[in-house]
Amino acid sequence: MIEATSAGAILFRDTRGRREYLLLKSRPGDWEFPKGGVEGEEELQQTAIREVKEEAGIGDFRLLDGFRKDYDYVFEANGKTIHKTVHLFVAKSYEASAELSNEHRDLQWRDYEQAINTVTQDGPREILEDAHEFLDEKLAGEEGEDEDEDEGEGEDEE
Repeated sequence: MIEATSAGAILFRDTRGRREYLLLKSRPGDWEFPKGGVEGEEELQQTAIREVKEEAGIGDFRLLDGFRKDYDYVFEANGKTIHKTVHLFVAKSYEASAELSNEHRDLQWRDYEQAINTVTQDGPREILEDAHEFLDEKLAGEEGEDEDEDEGEGEDEE
């Protein structure tokens, strides 16, 4: 069996206070996130960044620290069995629109409920659930930081 590694990102944008996730429709018809194979000596984050640029045409985005999940699957290609592990990060897009690459047939920004119902495979769907929860906590924390400036003591006691 051949081992293969891919990396990508669950990309989101804020549209009028609503979080939307970018989904790409692959040639076989699966709805997925921008992702692709690690090239050469690339770090996983570098692969994810390159793939977002290549597959979504978005350059102005940022990977968020503290989130990386993976899923794996086995498939056949050219008579060979391939075991692929996909590492997904979370990224915030500062661009409102994405551009379809020739690797995909369609792209859509979807709110969470729509995205969960659109993503085709279980692995990425479960990671989207985790990412959505991670963002809820992280973004709520960031908003709280601005408001609760008096409560700065005792932050090192975790």
